[in-house]
Amino acid sequence: MSNGIVDQGWLQNSRNPFSYEKVIQLDRDITTGWLTLDEITQQLNLFQDESQDPFLTNLEIATRMAIEDYLGMSIFPVTWKVFYGNATTINTQAFLDLPEITQGENGVTIDAVTYYNNSTPPVEVALQSSSYYYDPTGNKVVVASFPSNVNNFMSNPIMVTYTTGANFYAQYPNVKQAGLLLLTHLYNQRSNTTTETLKELPYGVAQLLRPYKPLVM
Repeated sequence: MSNGIVDQGWLQNSRNPFSYEKVIQLDRDITTGWLTLDEITQQLNLFQDESQDPFLTNLEIATRMAIEDYLGMSIFPVTWKVFYGNATTINTQAFLDLPEITQGENGVTIDAVTYYNNSTPPVEVALQSSSYYYDPTGNKVVVASFPSNVNNFMSNPIMVTYTTGANFYAQYPNVKQAGLLLLTHLYNQRSNTTTETLKELPYGVAQLLRPYKPLVM
């Protein structure tokens, strides 16, 4: 990871290291189901047994979030906020990488590009949307320039807030089957330890998902 935003000409040709300093989630759907109860009960052979439905509903959401995190894709929209340092950004074009955990093919919406100014205390100021754009080929935000009053004392005064859209991969049968396999494992193993010998499935979750896991260069 770089210290702030590195030389803009170099960033145009490479995205390693990335220019962001940290990333946080602001909003995530933790209620909507992805795998249906019908799909789950068939997978677990729980026909006509509705006594475990609340547990299965929570387990399904945990499974879906694990698949999202593993692939770096949003099955349902997720909102992020990314923080950047303040090097070589004043009055010059800046290239703000978005994290490798979020891929452009999801459909990325840039909600805001903001910065903290030099006021005491600092005030978060939003740039006009016409002064930046999202580059889906590089998964980054290109900013025409930042004003001279970007805070010089804060560690990461520049921020991008964005939302990743639902990915159509989530409806692929092999991706959903990977979710069902993972859910089955979580259903059968309800603790971190077991007395039995653990063996990986010869064609399991990772193999089903591998074609959709992006390569980070």
